Amino acid sequence: MKPTLTISYCPKCHWLLRAAYVAQEMLSTFEAELGAVTLQPSETSGEFALYINHELLFDRKTNGGFMEIKELKQILRDKICPEKSLGHSDR
Repeated sequence: MKPTLTISYCPKCHWLLRAAYVAQEMLSTFEAELGAVTLQPSETSGEFALYINHELLFDRKTNGGFMEIKELKQILRDKICPEKSLGHSDR
């Protein structure tokens, strides 16, 4: 069964568009490797986190801010398909 990526975002912070952008990028890059990407409005203020099968992959608060999309792709790739090349994002 393919993994599910969940993006939990704070609706009060208006981070839906950021979450949708991250979802689009992840689906474009990992179309064959992901089973689903879900967007989940959080009840926790300021939350922006990525989970793979309920396991925390990235948390904005822990990280001290947002990561670039290429860094998020590298983290996801390392978790679900470490052999996959990300092309220019690996540089």
